Amino acid sequence: MATFSLCMIVKNEEKVLARCLDSVADLMDEIIIVDTGSCDATKEIAARYTDKIYDFEWIGDFAAARNFSFEQATMDYIYAPDADEVLDEANHEELAKLKQVILPEIEIVQMKYATVTEYNTVLNAATEYRPKLFKRVRNFTWVDPIHETVRLDPVVFDSDIVIHHMPEQMHSKRDFSIFEKTIAKDGALSDKLMKMYAMELMKTGDVADLQQAFLWFEQVYATTDNPRHREYAACVLAKHYRLQQDGYGLLKVALKEVATTPCSEICYELGQYYLDLDDLREASLWFMNALSETEAALDVHAGGDSALQELKQCYERLLQQNLSEEEKCYFEEQLRETQEAITLWRLPEE
Repeated sequence: MATFSLCMIVKNEEKVLARCLDSVADLMDEIIIVDTGSCDATKEIAARYTDKIYDFEWIGDFAAARNFSFEQATMDYIYAPDADEVLDEANHEELAKLKQVILPEIEIVQMKYATVTEYNTVLNAATEYRPKLFKRVRNFTWVDPIHETVRLDPVVFDSDIVIHHMPEQMHSKRDFSIFEKTIAKDGALSDKLMKMYAMELMKTGDVADLQQAFLWFEQVYATTDNPRHREYAACVLAKHYRLQQDGYGLLKVALKEVATTPCSEICYELGQYYLDLDDLREASLWFMNALSETEAALDVHAGGDSALQELKQCYERLLQQNLSEEEKCYFEEQLRETQEAITLWRLPEE
């Protein structure tokens, strides 16, 4: 049977830490808690479960804190939860089974991540695989019978274990500050962080957040030769211009995207723009385009339930106007279909 180290980084998690640890503590052979500056009862709660509690000065870098936590581990595998995660009874049993039978050649176990509160900022599916269990010491293996080389890719097992992510608040403001510091330091973001920054801005960014990010995304949009980065930047700029009530800026960006390969987010922003102008027919056209003619680049809701809700509003307001009988029948039917679609819409499974 394999041994497990739990390695967690925490800060001010007194509301959720016990809930998390209660769900997994009995499966762990050691529990390591790294505190990055709590000023509540987090460390006192952690002490109920372990004496391996370490202080780590927060430097605006989650990777640095996680690396430090992993350095303290001594068991075969490292389980790395966040404090707002929970394993329910069924998935606790599955992890217990995995601990009994995991093959030593497996180096990473992925688990299905499911956010079950309204504070979902980065998931575009009901669940997505994330690496959560890591072999502490990796063995190097030579492969190929000729021209042999060391295997570089880890052996990854995709388990059926579901981790319930149950945050009690948004973390976007914290995340935005780290993105901004990284740009200031390095002048750029990795492909992954570029997408994550744009995604969080589209999902949760307010006027101030978009204003703070505007100049950098404007530069990316004007200079990048990466089509994906350009698309992400276009989405952020379009939302910024709309929130600033800058119709010229919005149309300047959106029409360029529509002329090539528009995404749901651009169509959604155009729908919001025309809705704000009370041009309900034009708004409904663009919300329909977001729903059925395009695909989301960053936020699946822009081509799903969010667009449906705005389309419903358009039809309800149109039906309050003086319409011909033919138009009234048409919009009533469209409203019924939209209301039904809202009740049926679900996040993609994975």
